[in-house]
Order: sequence, then C-alpha cells, then structure tokens
Amino acid sequence: MISRRNYLKLSLAAGAAAALDPALLWAASPSGPLITRAIPKSGERLPVVGLGSSATFSRAAGDDQRQRLHEVFAALLENGGTVFDTAPAYGASEEVAGRIVRDAGMADKVFWATKLNVAQDGKADAGKARAQIEASFRHIGKPVIDLIQVHNMGDVPVQFGLLKALRDQKRIRYAGLTTTFPRQYDMLEQAMRSEPLDFIGVDYAIDNRVMEERILPLAADRGIAVLAYAPFGRTRLWEKVKGHDVPPWAAEVGIRSWAQFFLKFVVSHPAVTCATPATSRPVNVIDNLGAARGALPDQALRERMARHIESL
Repeated sequence: MISRRNYLKLSLAAGAAAALDPALLWAASPSGPLITRAIPKSGERLPVVGLGSSATFSRAAGDDQRQRLHEVFAALLENGGTVFDTAPAYGASEEVAGRIVRDAGMADKVFWATKLNVAQDGKADAGKARAQIEASFRHIGKPVIDLIQVHNMGDVPVQFGLLKALRDQKRIRYAGLTTTFPRQYDMLEQAMRSEPLDFIGVDYAIDNRVMEERILPLAADRGIAVLAYAPFGRTRLWEKVKGHDVPPWAAEVGIRSWAQFFLKFVVSHPAVTCATPATSRPVNVIDNLGAARGALPDQALRERMARHIESL
C-alpha cells in the first residue's frame, strides 16, 4: 500500500496534463460510478462521499483563494460528486462558494446543504433567522435550496419550525438538525423521535463510534438520512497514522490511501447517507471520492480496521 501523498503523485502521473498541473487531477481520475445511497424520505440517491467546507475550506475562502476553490468544485463534479455542505458560521465559506458555483454555472449540479443558527443563550430571534435564510438563498442564487439544517441544535422549536414552513412552501427540499457536541446527543435523539426530520448531520469517524450506539440505529428506524461530519476526526486521525503505511489487507476493498481507509469505514455503515470531508485542495477531493468506488468493508473488515487504528 502507498501513502496519500504517493497515491496522489501516481494519480497525477496518469495523465500528462495532470502531471504538469495538479489542479487538473480530475482529468486522470479513476473511472466508474460512485456508490450512492437513497435519502429515505424521497428515494433520491446521493454519492456517499461529498465535500465539506469547515476548517481548511473556510480558511481558503477567507483568504480569497477563489481559483483554487473553483478547481475543488470542478474536481467534485467532474468525478461524479454532488453534495456540498456549508454553513453561515463557516466564515466566508457559504458566500464565496455560492459565488463560485453561480459564476461557473455549477449551481444546479450541486446538492447544496447549508445550515441555520442565530440562537444566543439558547434562544433564536425569528426575524434574524429569516434574514440568515434569505442570505443563504442569495449566496447560492437558486430558488430552491436542497437542504437546510438547524446548526448545533440551536433553538429547535423556533428555527426548525421555520424550516418546516419553508419545506411546506417548497422553498427547501429537505430539513434537518445537526450537532457535533456530545452534550447535545440526547437532545438530538429526542428530536429524531418527535420531529419530521429528513436529515441529521453528526460527527462520526473510525475512532469516534458513539453514534453507532443509538443515533445511527434510530436514524435507520425513523427513515432519516445522515450526513457524517469530521470523518477524519478533524486532524486527529492524521496525527495518529503519521509515519504509518496503509495496511496491505485494505486493498481487499480497493483502499489506496488513509483518506480512503477512514472514509470507507464511515460510509460502510448502512445508516450513513454521505460523508462530507472538508478540503480546499482538488487532489484531496479526488482521493476522497476514491472511497466511494469499488467495494465497501463488511462488518468483519470494519472491526479489523477499527482494531488496527486502535493499535497505532
């Protein structure tokens, strides 16, 4: 097996143009369709790997590196990806990304998932929430947004109430809730039982499997789609595998890099609809999408993968 860096070098070497210009890596990307999963409430299918915009992406947006972010979107779409997850809270991410996809004529090709949260001290002003929603519509420039979720469980009665109304008006297609805070998991579980959720967004990684205990089984039971956030544990997993090669037996399911190792574990859980790793580099988009091709680990291999990470 090879490292992420060497895998990307070999991928670049697959085409002369790509070898000369890493931004053209998608021209040499592997062929074959991406694995997709159905949104339970509609049957619409999404690729199991998408693109997030926290961390590195939001920093690049803030630094006005728009050409590179344009290349990121081109890499995503040219290789079969569609799902982009953002939020007004991610600095300039939503605004800059919206401008990029509008200017490039990509807006209708992207499954646009954004968030809503103006809550302070647990309470949200409905007027401010509506203003944030309208800003999101302006940023993407589409009459209908695919998905808006209440970010980090902020005043669910007020803010999810607004999203339900927008869904009824067909201004948004799907509505949901997100959290990556353990103190909010019980609140999320209660809302999953009582609210008509289409989606949830939660943190889930090979070394962070608490979601497997209650939240993911409940999502399956309630017919709720799941976006898996922080599939690399933000930077935690990269630190853990530093200096280690991907184990040779991971090739059983076509894994060629650590990114694919982490992502194939996450998306092999049947309740996960799509994982959304954040990156501001086109080469990483291609690497990540490689996890959505070929076979997925079965339960025995998933356990072996988890034990291997624990042993490092």
